[in-house]
Formats: sequence, C-alpha cells, structure tokens
Amino acid sequence: MSRDLLTGNAAAAWGARLAEVDYIPAYPITPQTEIIESLAQWVNSENLKARLVTMDSEHSMLTAAGAAAATGARVFTATSSQGLLYAIEMLYTVAGWRVPLVLVNVSRALAAPITLEPDHNDVLAARDSGWLQFHAETCQEVLDSVLMAYRLAEHSDVLLPAIVNLDGFYLSFTREPVEIPEVEAVREFLPAYRPEHARFSASHAMAQGVAVLGSSAYAFFKYQMQRAAEAALDLHDHVASEFCAQFGRCYGAVEAYRLDDADFVIVMVNSFSTVGKAAVDRLRIAGNKIGLLRLRLVRPFPQQEIAWLLNGRRAVAVIDQNVSIGKGGILFCEVASALAGSSPPPLLSYVGGLGGRRFHDEDFDLIMQALRAAEHEGARPEPHLLYSAAEYEKMRELLRVAHGSDPKAGT
Repeated sequence: MSRDLLTGNAAAAWGARLAEVDYIPAYPITPQTEIIESLAQWVNSENLKARLVTMDSEHSMLTAAGAAAATGARVFTATSSQGLLYAIEMLYTVAGWRVPLVLVNVSRALAAPITLEPDHNDVLAARDSGWLQFHAETCQEVLDSVLMAYRLAEHSDVLLPAIVNLDGFYLSFTREPVEIPEVEAVREFLPAYRPEHARFSASHAMAQGVAVLGSSAYAFFKYQMQRAAEAALDLHDHVASEFCAQFGRCYGAVEAYRLDDADFVIVMVNSFSTVGKAAVDRLRIAGNKIGLLRLRLVRPFPQQEIAWLLNGRRAVAVIDQNVSIGKGGILFCEVASALAGSSPPPLLSYVGGLGGRRFHDEDFDLIMQALRAAEHEGARPEPHLLYSAAEYEKMRELLRVAHGSDPKAGT
C-alpha cells in the first residue's frame, strides 16, 4: 500500500484503475475531465489494460457503457452536471438492462444561470433512474466507494449500475492524503467480473433491453428492480464489513458523527459535511449537544437506519445543497418520509450551498438557534435559504447597477 496526495478526480481514476476495468467510454466536461485524462495516460502507457474511446456525447457514452457491460465487461465512465442530464435517457435504459457499471459524477450546479461550482441538483435528478448512489465526503472515500460500488453492483442479487458522487472543485481539485491499496489486495475484495447472464454465444441465446407488450410485464420488471435495490441495501453492510477487514477503513450507509448523546442533529451529504462537522465541534464547545448525520448511500435510501438514529432527538435540521423548485429541499422530503409513522422530532428544512456557496459559522449558529426554538414550537417544513443580509444587499446593489441606477442612491 502506498500513500499519496491525490485530488478527488485522481482518486476516482485510481479506483477505476485498481478495479482493472476493461472499457472506458468517455466525453469531457468540467470539472470531471481530469479523471478521463488520468485514465487515458495510463491506458497509453499500458499501466491500465483497458480500451478507452472518446464518444461524441454523453448520451452516446452511456449507450456504449451499457452495451459493453451487457457483454460482461467491467465498465467505468464519468461525467458532470449538464452531461449527466444529457445522458439521463440512457440512465433509465441502462438500469433497465440490469447491467452493473460505475459512473463517477462530479457534481456541478445546473444552468441557467451557468456556473462551474457545485451543488447536487444534477445527481439527484437521477435518483429515480434505478442507479445506486454513493456520496463521498473525502478523496479517500471516492477511491474506496468506486471499489465498493463495483462489488455491490455486480452482485447477482443486485445487477444495477452505480453512481459515485463527489463535489466539483471543492473535492475534485482538492489534494488530500489517500492510501492506494495494492492491486492484489483489491483483487481479493473485488474479483474479476464473470457474470453467467452475459455469456453471449450462438449456443446460449439471450436478450436484454427487450420490448414488452402489456402493463403486467412492465410492472413485473420494474418491481424486480425495486427488489434488487432492496437487496443492495441488505448487502451493503456485508460488503462494507469485508472492505473494512481488507483495508481497515469502515463505511456505513450513513455516518453518525457525535450522535451518541446528541439532542439536536444536522443532516448533510458530501464534502460540505466536513464543514458541518467542524461546526458541530465548535457548537459542542459552547455547550450544545448537537451531532451530524451524513447520508452516504442515497439510493437505495437507508430509511430504517435514518429513523433509528433520528427518532427521540429534540429537533433535526436537514441541509439540502439542492432545490426542487416549487417544493424545496429534496433530501428533507426523503428524511421526513423515513420518519413517517413514528413520532418524529421537529424537522427544519434549510437550502444552502447552491452554486458552491460556502457555509459560514453564522449559518450554523442560526440553525442551532432554530433547533432550540423548534423543540418548543414544532416543525418548520418550509425551506429556509441560507443567505446572509450582506449577500442580499450586494445583490440589490448589482441589480441597481444593472438597471442604470446610482448604487448609492438607495433606489
């Protein structure tokens, strides 16, 4: 095992290299391109014995990925933001083919307006497609999640493709110490993929991606996908336990940070959870019993574990780095559904980090005050945008300038 400073993108590329993938259909898009560049260099230098093909679009890229995976090849690809949306038709199709592969999505906010910085509307747009979803906080977790995603997706009880998500810029280009395991150790955890269903030959006729006539057959296949996702949730702990035994790093479907005695809880995902943990530590020093629940597996959704960890708390705040226009935070609704049927704690909804907006101490101070108030006043399901008065005034000034008014005139 070696240890090196890697960006999140490089860690994703190392995950694919250690998985000894066979085929990499690719299309560049910021901030994902470094992943494909690294893999292309390794293929060219024969450090990775794989076929890398640059396609004409993300739609073609996913089509090629699914077709190759259907033959039994181990397939890897990556995209971001508008690229994931361009491929979304094929996300549903490939999942319906029941072919396992791994796609790394480097989250970037969606246009319009256009930006290069991250939030999670891109990856959460794919949450209903049938793909498993792993959400990584650190560069180390990116590498490890790629390996775990292959192991889970390729299991005969699952056979669904998987997305590993990391935040663009904040993690994709951040260098952190990453332990790179030896390929021999990875082979023990992740053997070569040899599926029985993909033995295409004249004497072994089969079909994938067939058309069905009648709703009964369609409903049957869709519910089989649902059962496969349920199986993935059941199998995750077993896969994570084996990964922990092999490499010494342990991951649950969720991560409980300082929750043992916590009266109040913040729920977050991905790399900004690190900022949330620092805020929890700071608020603890000030005498607040607060903890953080990080969602790592978003599909399938570990609702029983979430309910077990959140029930009995005095109040819970869900911070969404996304917004479902006309409704609010997507994960707030999912967490609320996990608590349905019980006597849930008061739930608060916050939307923050849109377009890569940084979280500040005052954001978490505001949330802490609201959590204490909610203990007595009850839930507040309407979304509250984390946005400071100074930011708002700056936008008003820009609008005045854009409209041709004197920014100092107060009009």
